[in-house]
Amino acid sequence: MVSRSADSSNGHGTSRVPASAAGSDPSRRTSGTVDAVSLAIIEQLQEDGRRPYAAIGKAVGLSEAAVRQRVQKLLDQGVMQIVAVTDPLTVGFRRQAMLGINVDGDLEPVADALDAMKEVEYIVITAGSFDLMVEIVCEDDDHLLEVINKRVRTLPGVRSTESFVYLKLKKQTYMWGTR
Repeated sequence: MVSRSADSSNGHGTSRVPASAAGSDPSRRTSGTVDAVSLAIIEQLQEDGRRPYAAIGKAVGLSEAAVRQRVQKLLDQGVMQIVAVTDPLTVGFRRQAMLGINVDGDLEPVADALDAMKEVEYIVITAGSFDLMVEIVCEDDDHLLEVINKRVRTLPGVRSTESFVYLKLKKQTYMWGTR
């Protein structure tokens, strides 16, 4: 759902706060507390990921240098990522799907194997009908079939999958990071 390339013109693109608050690297997780000023900075970047640090500083009451340091700390701690968010259709990915996956045994090795697949954009360990929910972005139906049938279903521990093919993306927002 997103392109992970940052804008190089001023060092930041669109801000995205990941669901796990640190991506898949547990060593980068924070204690879960972010102060009000850092939340205000995140909110500024979510409104416009290319907003200059000086403008952010003015909005939150800090100097440009202090904002730059805070943003770097938030990035280093894995609290947020700054990425260019794309519309998959416009960059050649015409098929998206959510997969519900049931696993026999330990979920972590399956989640780790899925994490290594470039087509997988999102992995959630869940409680309910499925053990894992996985978002996949592919070039077309043949690519999606290859990923599901030849790569996901053949992983050791995968018992079953159910595919939910996207017909239309109605809403995609990353503004939930500060509410």
